[in-house]
Amino acid sequence: MRRDDGYELSTDPTRIDVDRVHHWLSTDAYWAIGRPRDVLARAIAGSTAFGVYRPTDGAQVAFARAVTDGATFAWLCDVYVDRAERGHGLGAWMVGSVRDELATRGVRRILLATLDAHGVYAGLGFTALSDPVRWMEYDRRGVNPVTGNDREPSAPLTVTE
Repeated sequence: MRRDDGYELSTDPTRIDVDRVHHWLSTDAYWAIGRPRDVLARAIAGSTAFGVYRPTDGAQVAFARAVTDGATFAWLCDVYVDRAERGHGLGAWMVGSVRDELATRGVRRILLATLDAHGVYAGLGFTALSDPVRWMEYDRRGVNPVTGNDREPSAPLTVTE
């Protein structure tokens, strides 16, 4: 997908500049400060990743990912536009494109969380939860996780008594 000014959006995972995205998120994104590169790489592998690329040199200038079943639900996260590229509507264009791409798959509900971009998302049709009493979360951020490090992450988990 290409804008009139030449910026291109792609879901091709081979085009994601993982080092650049890791730098952005781990040093400048309040929700991901300090996130290890290997964690980001696994997150990208388990998501539909979207990259925006500059027309002049093809460098990646924005990123977002959707964690989705590809049919009914998605969580939009890690939305980031390079500071040098902000102010040109790239973030709104990218998120609108993500929303529209997910809709073509039948996804009817997309959730996201933000501290400071409510206006951008509202302009794209996102609203506050209509029934926050119904929604719950399990939040283990800040707690050392039990990870099952004795097995490969992709191996099936079997629990026995």
